[in-house]
Amino acid sequence: MKKLFCFISALLIIGLQAQSLKDFSVPKGYQKIAEAKGDLDKDGKDETVIIFNTDKKNKLNDRDNFLRSFFILKNIDGKLKIWKENSTLLLSSGMGFYPEENAPPEISIKNNSLSITQIFNTNSRHTQTYQHTFRFQNGDFYLIGSHDRFEDTCDFNYLNEINFSTGKVIADEEYSSCDEEQKVIPKDTHKEFKHPFKTLIKMNSFKIGEHKFKIPGSDKDFIY
Repeated sequence: MKKLFCFISALLIIGLQAQSLKDFSVPKGYQKIAEAKGDLDKDGKDETVIIFNTDKKNKLNDRDNFLRSFFILKNIDGKLKIWKENSTLLLSSGMGFYPEENAPPEISIKNNSLSITQIFNTNSRHTQTYQHTFRFQNGDFYLIGSHDRFEDTCDFNYLNEINFSTGKVIADEEYSSCDEEQKVIPKDTHKEFKHPFKTLIKMNSFKIGEHKFKIPGSDKDFIY
């Protein structure tokens, strides 16, 4: 009975919030690059998530390097309403060595959770993959999963992964070589451990690379 009461209360709160949401229209100069639909708050109705290249350029370089943002929209009485807007998670369109070859970010909605994947090349041999997963709980979206893979075509494959719900952390380093004459190859390392995350990070407070902690038994930091 208590669980049912809490569930009904949550739906009422969401309903009241939905009544105050602003209508959505595509901002002038924005270009849609990805879209997905799925239920994010367990109300049986699909939300719409859209990623845009904005009309704002990153001033750090001269190439076409547009900042990106995404909207989480509710469909209320046939109208799309802005539930959440985020401009901190997404990397700009000119990121990497061959930005013109980058695929747009991928959106996945599964088990009422939102995952956004970003892939780009840092040079002709290195590929960087980020995937971040968020879940709506306690009235906001929180980061519950982080997947960071950095790999070379020949020499290495690094994986850093966190499940914030369980506190499980994986730090994996694999080494190899395409050079048959290379005699010394670093040893692979694999660490799995629990880290006490005291609080979850809200979606709009998260930026890639701004958080870190020491890896147990190592002088290296785990950065996410």
